[in-house]
Amino acid sequence: MSYLSAENLEKSYGQGQSLAQALGKVSFEVEKGEFVAVMGPSGSGKSTLLSLLGALNTPSSGRYVVDGLDIYALGQDQRADFRREYLGFVFQSFNLVPYLSLAENVMLPLATLRMGKAGKRALAAEALARVGLAGKEGRLPNQVSGGEQERTAVARALVNRPPILLADEPTGNLDQQNSREVMELLARLGGEGMTIVMVTHSRDCAGHASRLLSLRDGKLVGDGLPPLRVVEQPAAAQTAQAVCG
Repeated sequence: MSYLSAENLEKSYGQGQSLAQALGKVSFEVEKGEFVAVMGPSGSGKSTLLSLLGALNTPSSGRYVVDGLDIYALGQDQRADFRREYLGFVFQSFNLVPYLSLAENVMLPLATLRMGKAGKRALAAEALARVGLAGKEGRLPNQVSGGEQERTAVARALVNRPPILLADEPTGNLDQQNSREVMELLARLGGEGMTIVMVTHSRDCAGHASRLLSLRDGKLVGDGLPPLRVVEQPAAAQTAQAVCG
């Protein structure tokens, strides 16, 4: 049995003549440790799908099973437990609190845990070190680069040590160099056994994944290998290339 299974997931909004289908009977499976990219044009259902995989929204029909748990058969409290124990979220906006240090931002998901502050700080330091930010725990978000802010957001997603990472356009606000560094970080996490599902509009970013799902008009229209990514390019070509995000 696969680790993550979406079975005929469907999501519609409105009713009657105003009924709009955002996602239509999408089915796929993800094995533990896979890094899956999801691509498609605007309005194709990418973010809707990710919200369903994150148990942040309720499908109109279909099943979603993770590690043997039928997620949408669970009550609201049980779904909250699932999100806390299984999922880390990374979004396009860093969503860092500007007056908190990097370590304090990373500690936010630990607020409800019965653990001393020293233990929480140790977990935050460990997560920041894992994303290459050791020694910067005390800095404020405006004292580090955009790429370091996004890596802080990744550290915050990792601090609970979840087995699954969901990322929605994680490099959308970054320049090409910082985008590449964040994608290399995600690829490394995937190589360490984390299961990752990432929504992106960039073929170069998708090239870091091990598999590509393609959506169009709410339907799954492709499931296969990701596009090849360019490792090195002349400076002129780099300038012309769309920024990974």
